[in-house]
Amino acid sequence: MKVHPTASIAAHFSSITDPRIDRRKRHKLGDIFFITLCGVICGADDWVSIEEFGKAKEAWFTDILGLKNGIPSHDTFGNVFAVIDTQQFSECFSRWVADLTSLSENEIIAIDGKCLRRSLDNASGKAAIYMVSAWATQNQLVLAQQKVDDKSNEITAIPKLLMKLNITGSVVTMDAMGCQTKVAKQIVDQGADYMLSLKGNQGKLHEDVKLFFEAENTCPAIGHESYDGGHGRIETRTVRATADIGWLKELHPNKWEGIKSIVAVTARRECKDKTTEETRYFISSMDASDPKRLGYIVRAHWGIENNLHWVLDYAFNEDDQRARTGNSAANMAIVRHIALNLVKTEKTAKLGVKNKRLKAGWDESYLFKLIMGKPFDANEKTQQTDLK
Repeated sequence: MKVHPTASIAAHFSSITDPRIDRRKRHKLGDIFFITLCGVICGADDWVSIEEFGKAKEAWFTDILGLKNGIPSHDTFGNVFAVIDTQQFSECFSRWVADLTSLSENEIIAIDGKCLRRSLDNASGKAAIYMVSAWATQNQLVLAQQKVDDKSNEITAIPKLLMKLNITGSVVTMDAMGCQTKVAKQIVDQGADYMLSLKGNQGKLHEDVKLFFEAENTCPAIGHESYDGGHGRIETRTVRATADIGWLKELHPNKWEGIKSIVAVTARRECKDKTTEETRYFISSMDASDPKRLGYIVRAHWGIENNLHWVLDYAFNEDDQRARTGNSAANMAIVRHIALNLVKTEKTAKLGVKNKRLKAGWDESYLFKLIMGKPFDANEKTQQTDLK
């Protein structure tokens, strides 16, 4: 994947519809968005802290944006993000990322959902929001996200998310929730391969695959074995795969588009005097000729947990965010995704996500470069950030 840091945020997000009444607008939507993004990058995690961040750097924001009415209040920030259309915001995000990056051949795209825990509002009977995200495991970037509709689940969000992506030539991985016949067909129709985890949500499919790998007369030989250790723990990962699945297609006819193989991955963990073993099963549209590659794909999927969800919780305190009104929780999740992508694609500072955020808060020139992809030019000012 190649990164193009000059992809303009202003150009991609200027099409967002401003839902406010004209006579009540004191601040441009683009200014509100830019100040919010800067604040989130630099560690401001709620509306009050975003307002205070803006006030602390009011002279800098005025120089860039040409502010006429100062920094918006925290109520203004919250009210605006509560009414911005999340679907439109998410589509703008997807187009921006597509311009920002070029997916390499055989990119592994992991899809998984995350609950925004503090978006739960018992007082108004509002359930917690789920966001399903697509994560480029090799280049460590969020490609797109889709809010799960109210009274629905991840299954309905996944097809909408896939439609936002150009996945041609990639491998899409999902846990058992995404193991659906329609999802598999859509992935193949969009020119990609799939690796889908099996559990008990597909009738007897999981049981049939499990029995095949457990049977002595049919169990394929070990395809690949790898070892990992550290902190007194040794893990042995064994990958077995087979393309001998004619029997499976007979048992489950006309269901799984493009299926070519089934895979079993056994993880044996030894820690002091305790040993545990777990085997997970998968169906795939890839052939079984390279079990090492199949094992790598299976393991790469969990990068979305470790490198996206965990980072959002650890570096951005996502699990503690209390934005609840209207669309504010979902929209701020997208802002955090924008911030994370910008931090990840900036390569001049050899720092982790948390320290890059600190540096951006201390160094205004670095913050501008991180967002705009180039150093600040005082002669340009509002030309670079005026959205709409």
